[in-house]
Order: sequence, then structure tokens, then C-alpha cells
Amino acid sequence: QVQLVESGGGLVQAGGSLRLSCAASGRTFSNYAMGWFRQAPGKEREFVAAISRNGGVTYYADNVKGRFTVSRDNAKNTVYLQLNSLRPEDTAVYYCAARTVVTSKTAYEYSYWGQGTQVTVSS
Repeated sequence: QVQLVESGGGLVQAGGSLRLSCAASGRTFSNYAMGWFRQAPGKEREFVAAISRNGGVTYYADNVKGRFTVSRDNAKNTVYLQLNSLRPEDTAVYYCAARTVVTSKTAYEYSYWGQGTQVTVSS
């Protein structure tokens, strides 16, 4: 069992930045590939970014590529999502998720989820 707790969300103006954190506990963090997803009101949960177990491989959704950066610190059992050049359409609840072995862009392939952190971008 892995417990995930996100933090760092908030209200920011368009063009601003935030850094989300996801702290993991319960199992060996480096055994898990990590993903970030988001869900806006009335919309399905969508993939944002993912990172491999050692941080060497990352994936991004096309609509965040070049603006968001995913990273991890296995010594701190934490994965991060740096959000730059934020847009109103980035407004959503952001979730981190964990799965064993390889990364994935598919939400149902992740076994563990955090409770989410709200990001609101004003225009």
C-alpha cells in the first residue's frame, strides 16, 4: 500500500507559476513510476505528466509540454510538478498517482492515488 498526499495548489493569475508536491509513504518509493493527472469540473480525468522510477524518463501531455516539468526526489519520497505559464484552462484538481514498474499515460493503470490539490488560474 502506498499513501500519496498532494500539496502546493492555489489561486494564481494567468502567466503565473506553482509547484505541486506529492509525498509518498508506505512502500519503497523508487519502486513506483509516478503520474500526474487533472480533472476539471464536468470533464474526464486527463493525463498531465509521468516520470519513471529513477526519474530518467518523462512524458507530457501535448497541451502542457514546454510549460510543466515533472521531477522526483527518491531520497525525499516526493514527486513534483512545476507549472509555469499557467492558463485559465489549466484550472483543475491535480492528482498524483503511483504504479509499479513502468510509466503510463492511462489513469486506470495506476493503483494508488492522492486526494488531489486544487489549482485555479484566473484570467
